[in-house]
Amino acid sequence: MWYLVGGLFFLGVFAATVGVLSDRRRRRAVERGETLSGDEVVAPAGCCGRHDVCESDSLIATAGRPVEYFDDEELDAYRGLPSDAYPEDTVDEFREVLYTLKAAEVTGWIRSLQLRGIHLPDTLKDEALLIAGERRL
Repeated sequence: MWYLVGGLFFLGVFAATVGVLSDRRRRRAVERGETLSGDEVVAPAGCCGRHDVCESDSLIATAGRPVEYFDDEELDAYRGLPSDAYPEDTVDEFREVLYTLKAAEVTGWIRSLQLRGIHLPDTLKDEALLIAGERRL
């Protein structure tokens, strides 16, 4: 009798452990923007799936590549201007470019601005980082 009770207890613990591990796996996949297809984790297109060590969004990884423009050549006029010195009409130019980009392009645009020596206006930094951060989740 005790063997039966003990066996059922360990079977229940085993099932609970497997369920918790499966939920963690599914939650982590969703946090990384991946979808689960059956038991297989499918990474989104253009994603290596290794977010902790991925260099796809790294500024260092793009050091040797040419600067990519996002139809924002007019922003080159603000090269070297401090991020807190932009007048409101200039901030609107940056805002217009930011909101015409796809969410996946925002990190590339920020990287492009950095490589070109253009500082993102302080009033837009939070918005741009929020959009870029949402894409990474």
